[in-house]
Amino acid sequence: MHRILLTLAATVLAAGAASAQVFVVGSGLAKECYDLARENNYMYRTAEETCTRALREETLTRKNRAATYVNRGVIRMREGEYEQSLSDYSNAISLEPELGAAYLNEGAAHIYRKDFQSALVPLNKAIELETTDIFAAYYNRAIARENTGDVPGAFFDFQKALELKPDWELAKRQLARFSVDEQQ
Repeated sequence: MHRILLTLAATVLAAGAASAQVFVVGSGLAKECYDLARENNYMYRTAEETCTRALREETLTRKNRAATYVNRGVIRMREGEYEQSLSDYSNAISLEPELGAAYLNEGAAHIYRKDFQSALVPLNKAIELETTDIFAAYYNRAIARENTGDVPGAFFDFQKALELKPDWELAKRQLARFSVDEQQ
């Protein structure tokens, strides 16, 4: 019987977690919030206020309201406002429990907070729901797994992320840190 032994070239992760935005159908402030989150080229207070105004002032479907919470959460998370972003993801999930991007981003926020154990549950849910950016869910789960001591799980998740998004340099760099030795 063969065992695989995984070792790491380095134990510190330099890469940040991946996040995803959710498309909003229609126009108006909610669509503008999505565009800002997607482009990642904005002044924070202006972008956050655009999303907040969309949630406060626009009549949105449940799906668009949930998406706008996710998009505002992404903007807040990038600014380091992790508790506020987690609140936004929770609001999105309460409106649309099958919205994989909300779970993906919830996991990313926990990773940024270095609460790797808490990141695993929402990342597992994002993968179960086959979120649009599933490659990012596997990548983030790999980060969480490695930091909770599950090195083999991290290795396989980094591999899966690369399989789903070939030529992704970030995943390639992470995999390069591992060496695999078969043992009898």
